Amino acid sequence: MSRIALLGATGTIGRATAEALVAAGHEVVCIVRPRREPLPQIAGAVVRVADPADPVSLMNDGFASEAFDAVVSCMASRTGEPKDAWAIDHKAHSHVLAAAKRAGVQHFVLLSAICVQKPRLAFQQAKLAFEAELIASGLTYSIVRPTAFFKSLSGQIERVRSGRPFLLFGDGRLTACKPISNSDLAAYLAGCLTDPARRNKILPIGGPGPAITPRDQGEALFAMLGKEPRFRSVPPGFLGVIAGALGLAGRLVPSLATKAELARIGHYYATESMLVLDPETGQYSAALTPETGTRTLFDHYRAILAGEAAPDARGDHSVF
Repeated sequence: MSRIALLGATGTIGRATAEALVAAGHEVVCIVRPRREPLPQIAGAVVRVADPADPVSLMNDGFASEAFDAVVSCMASRTGEPKDAWAIDHKAHSHVLAAAKRAGVQHFVLLSAICVQKPRLAFQQAKLAFEAELIASGLTYSIVRPTAFFKSLSGQIERVRSGRPFLLFGDGRLTACKPISNSDLAAYLAGCLTDPARRNKILPIGGPGPAITPRDQGEALFAMLGKEPRFRSVPPGFLGVIAGALGLAGRLVPSLATKAELARIGHYYATESMLVLDPETGQYSAALTPETGTRTLFDHYRAILAGEAAPDARGDHSVF
């Protein structure tokens, strides 16, 4: 058993990770950002409120001058816009790293993202900046870069169920991913604490089964509903044009610059695969993308359609 400080426990992955750490027998202290809503109740874990953007709050209210063996961070910016990304994905994590060292932490497990392989967006650059700090810190590290989450690929279920077409960029085969469930990713993150093979490494990870495209997702969904497939195509450059126009307008109206970044995020996800980038070919490779867990995206679709699960809120990175 280890004493773990967990950041980001209010998110879907963070909550699942808290449960996985408790199930593995660890003593877990969840450090959550100030919020209007009631504090989350996580069985077997302690929940504390601290502002990771404030080093004093983090030390006094979060770590509380206590000793910890490891930090696991699932914390991430909520929007991905530049100001938020650099404040949370980079600066707040730097504060956590400093506090972790003072608390005697030996191992830091970081949930990052596979898309930082092509860092064209502010949140990707911020994540990479902290990854570099963590690697240089002298602590044992495990940097986990997962592929797509189920919640980001479940937004069209009700649309299709109501009889509308499944929306695609281009022909729906431009991108592919190996989606991973909350529980499988949480188990992998928890396993980083005990598996020597995951120490001092950057760890790309996907869920089980072959890589799937958006068209594969749509066809499977129609089949589950017993409907004839119907698709509607959006030109891949559509969001790129919008992002460019908003970027120009944003020079005069700052709020439009934020919208431009969100459009760039949407364009990125519409045109880039969430798979490992082969350094030799420069192409995305399903074969090089490791797999873990047992639950597939289509298992998740079936559970939602059967009323056994509810789709997660997709947040600010939603495209459809």
